Amino acid sequence: MTSSFAHVVEPDTLTVDHEEVAAPPAGRVVVRVRYVGVCGTDVHGFQAPEFLPPAVFGHEWTGTVTAVGEGVSTIQVGQRVVASVGPACGRCAYCRAGQTDQCELVYQEANGIDPDAPAHGAFATEVVVSERRVQPLLDGLTDEQAGLVEPTTVTFHAVRRAGQRLGAVVVVQGAGPIGLLTAQHARHAGARTVIVVEPNAARRATATALGFDAVFAPGDDFRAHLQRVSDGLGADVLYECTGAPTLFQASAELVRRGGTLALLGYPMTTSEVSYGDWQSRQLTVIGSLAYTHEDFVGAMAAIASGAVDVDVLHTATVGLDGLEAVLRDLGSGTSKETKVLVDPTLGRS
Repeated sequence: MTSSFAHVVEPDTLTVDHEEVAAPPAGRVVVRVRYVGVCGTDVHGFQAPEFLPPAVFGHEWTGTVTAVGEGVSTIQVGQRVVASVGPACGRCAYCRAGQTDQCELVYQEANGIDPDAPAHGAFATEVVVSERRVQPLLDGLTDEQAGLVEPTTVTFHAVRRAGQRLGAVVVVQGAGPIGLLTAQHARHAGARTVIVVEPNAARRATATALGFDAVFAPGDDFRAHLQRVSDGLGADVLYECTGAPTLFQASAELVRRGGTLALLGYPMTTSEVSYGDWQSRQLTVIGSLAYTHEDFVGAMAAIASGAVDVDVLHTATVGLDGLEAVLRDLGSGTSKETKVLVDPTLGRS
């Protein structure tokens, strides 16, 4: 069987190659890819391929298992699956210390640097991956919804880590896919109010369509609203979803004394912050990266129950031949798309 896959060899240049897919080795499965979501991380990898391990370029995927290797026991041929990470290994230093949420193997899998990482990501018609790297899809989810499980899991993990209390005043900075999913998880976790801040009018409209009634462009109106609903204290939790380094200190200053600043957006440069401000106001700063195996279960359940709506985020579908244009568009900073899915079978004869 011949498979096509897209990868980046030089900055800003996408190459589509072909390979023969043989029967999977022991412990591995072959998956026919149905959809792959295009992530901001993929855009960074397109612009600077040295930034991204090859397995991560195309990491938000779903498909159907077509073959299993010897010893595979948790996955069957014909099952619909999503890209995942395995359960905590129980053997690494973190697991032995009782910190299974920090399992070294799971961390490596999430970052595409584990010993069993595939040679390329899932911008491909087929992928061969470790049994640990797939998880059965929850019944009832559509293929399109399955293509958005991974970012839903990233944001589920972040809200869980933040320890957001019931009745919290929440600010979400940025209304791209990560911000919009975070806002929905925060609402589902019992926030009293969720305030969404976003400069792009189209993204603000999407936030409104998702039922958020406190949606603002950055500026005085937003700050006045936050002061009013928090009795002048500021946000209990602020989720920073832009990754813009210049916003870190400004975001911290919106958080009340003793509140939480949760960092989801990934900055590509260093940031200057006021350590004294953070310390004197006793802020809790939470970094969040990737997820655990269990987070996927919770994220899929949130979609299935309707608590998190991913359908409205899906704004376009392209084939592998349209991927390069999408990466350029999303990297321009002026894209009107929210979430683009790649269907690797589009355009194939």
